Amino acid sequence: MDVLEIGIVGVGGIARGRHIPAFQKLTGEVLIKGVTDVQLERAQAVAKEFDIPNVYKTYEEMLQHVDAVIICTPNKFHAELTIAAFQAGVHVFCEKPMALSVAECEEMVAAAKTAGKVLAIGYHYRSMKQVQAAKAIMESDEIGNPLVIRVQALRRRQVPGWGVFTNRELQGGGSLIDYGCHMLDLALWLVGDAEPTEVMASTYNTLSKTPGQVNQWGEFDPDTFDVDDHVTAYITFSNGASMLLETSWSNNIKEESLENVSISGDKGGLEVFPLTVNYPKHGMLFNSQVAWAPGEEDEGLVQAKNFVDACRGKREFIVKPEEALNVSKVIEAIYASSEAKTSVKI
Repeated sequence: MDVLEIGIVGVGGIARGRHIPAFQKLTGEVLIKGVTDVQLERAQAVAKEFDIPNVYKTYEEMLQHVDAVIICTPNKFHAELTIAAFQAGVHVFCEKPMALSVAECEEMVAAAKTAGKVLAIGYHYRSMKQVQAAKAIMESDEIGNPLVIRVQALRRRQVPGWGVFTNRELQGGGSLIDYGCHMLDLALWLVGDAEPTEVMASTYNTLSKTPGQVNQWGEFDPDTFDVDDHVTAYITFSNGASMLLETSWSNNIKEESLENVSISGDKGGLEVFPLTVNYPKHGMLFNSQVAWAPGEEDEGLVQAKNFVDACRGKREFIVKPEEALNVSKVIEAIYASSEAKTSVKI
C-alpha cells in the first residue's frame, strides 16, 4: 500500500492539537511530508517538535511535493488555497467553515469535480461515536419525522483571545461561523433530506464591546471586536420542520459550556449530548440514555482515517462538500437576516 504524503498549510492550534497528532498515528498509511505557514519560524518550530522532515516557504512549493493538503488557515484563504491545490492535482482537507461565502464554496465544489479529487471539510463532531450512534437511531425511524430541532452551542465568557478569531475580515464572523457551525452541521445532517428554506435571525456583540468584561479565554480588544459573540435564529424547512438555534462565546449561563442538538419527532425525541431517546410506550413515557456505543474515542483520528480512505477511493468522506455548502448557505442567510432585520429566503 502506497503511503499518502500530506502537507499542512497553517500550523496554528488546530494543526498542532488535532491534525498532526491524528495523522501521525496512521503509521504506514500517511507521511506528513512538510508544513508551511506565513510565519516561517513557527513552521520551523512545529516541524522540529513533531519530527516533520520539510518546511516549505510557500504553499505553492508544497503542492509540488504532496498528494494531499490539510488547510488550517484563517477562513479568508480556504477557497483560494483549496482551488490552487486542485489545480495542482492534490486532494484537500479544509478546516471548517468551508469558506467565507456560498459563492466561494460553490467554486471549491466545482474545482474538486474538475480535478477529480477529494474535498473534505473538517466538521469533526460527525466523527464522534455518540453522533454516529445518533445518526443510526435517526435512520432507524425510531424518532419518526422531525418536527422541531433545537440547536445550542453556548460558552460562558469564552471568547478566543488568541489567533484571529475576532477579526471579521479574516474569519467572516464570530461565534456562529467558528462554533455554532458545528452543531448546525450536526442538526442538518441528522435530519437528512430536510431542506432549509427561510431564516429569521439576530446577531449581537454587545457583551464583548463593553470594556472591563470578564473573559476566561485570554484577552482581546473590545474596541476592535467586530464579530458576533451571540446569535439566535429561527429556521424553517421545506417539509414543515423548524429549527431554533442559539450560539454564543459569551453567554451568561451557569454552565461553562452547553452544546446539544435536540430533535422532536412524531414518534419520539432524541438528545445528542448525552445521547438519549425519549418516547411513549405502554401508556407511559420513557427516557432511555445510551449506556455504551461502539467506536473510537478520538474523533480526530476517525476523521483522519476517513480522509485517507477517501483519497484512496475506499469510501466517501463523512462530510460531503455539498453538505458543507448547505451549512454555509444557512450561515450566510443568518448573517443576511440579522443585517436586514427581516427574514431571508434560502
